[in-house]
This record gives sequence, structure tokens and C-alpha cells, in this order.
Amino acid sequence: MSCAIATRRALLAAAVVASWVPRVARGHAEGGQRRLPIQGQAPAFVLTDQSGRRVALADLRGKVLALTFIYTTCRDTCPVLTAKMVAIQDKLGADFGAKVRFVSITVEPEVDTPPVLAAYASAHGADLAGWSFLTGAPADVHEVVRRYGAFARRARPGEVDHLFLTSLIDARGMLRVQYLGTRFRIDEMLSDVRSLVRE
Repeated sequence: MSCAIATRRALLAAAVVASWVPRVARGHAEGGQRRLPIQGQAPAFVLTDQSGRRVALADLRGKVLALTFIYTTCRDTCPVLTAKMVAIQDKLGADFGAKVRFVSITVEPEVDTPPVLAAYASAHGADLAGWSFLTGAPADVHEVVRRYGAFARRARPGEVDHLFLTSLIDARGMLRVQYLGTRFRIDEMLSDVRSLVRE
């Protein structure tokens, strides 16, 4: 099954579990004149990156974060999302890594070991100086997915029904805005990220 079909199925499933799905804020900060809303404290996590190092949300405090959920064997929507994030990475210039970090968490930890994630990052042009690809025990990963209001269900190896949700977290660890799906505009997210950096 393609990721596009999986995404549609995940959206239906997400409606069933809407009681724990957070509000998805959409408007962006135009020209730096409007602050992004504060949704609350971003859910904490402790996972393992593509180099085998432990990474906790608390370790990333002081930087603006964009957090996404992907899996490496996805063949259509995940690569689209990752390509958009790479485009934003490139437009951030010197701020990327220094003031802004990206975090991509796999929704198929059974397959996506640190070496597999490292290969995925390399294949997609991710700059690991500012981007962490995270995995962990399936129960730990699924708890992070749930706490961020996303959804993932592994149908079989290489096939995961999941909800595409990208979260922006400010330097104080507050969840500010979430983008549903992959149709967000690159310039919109870039504007939102830059507005958080200016704060």
C-alpha cells in the first residue's frame, strides 16, 4: 500500500481517537507582526539518534525545533515531507543547527535502526549538524507519536498507516504550531520558524 493510501486511512483512524489529538494551529506570523499561538508544553521524549546517541527534548532546549514523523521505506509522502524540510534547511543558512534543529522520528522503529536512519538522512540531503533522526523501543516511539497527537499503526513490515504531523517547538520547549499533512507551503513554515528565532 502506498503512503498516500496509508495517510488517508490514518486520517480516518485519527478521527476515531480525536480525544487526544491537539488543536492544529494554521495561521502564520506574517512579517513578524503576529506571534504564533502557544499550544502548551511540548511532550518530552528520550530516544536514540542515527549515531546511536541518546537524545532528549530537554537537550535541545534553547533552539527552535521542527519535529516530524516519517519512516524510511515509505515511497511517496515521507520523501515529499523530507524534501520540503531539506528545502527549509537550506534556506535557513547559518541559523540551521545554530538556532534551529529538525527532528524526524520514525514510526517504524522495528526496521529503522540508527544505521538505516543515517543512510536515509544521507540519501535525502539532510544536514546532520542540525537534524536528528530518532528511533527507539517501539513502545517508547508509539508513546511519543500519541503524545504529539499523531497516529501510527504498523500493518506489516514496510507498511505503516500514519498521520503526517509536523510540530514547531520554540526555544523554551513550548509547542507553538502544527502542520497537518504535506501541503503546507515551504515559505509559510520558513516564516514561522524565523518568527520563533526572533523571539
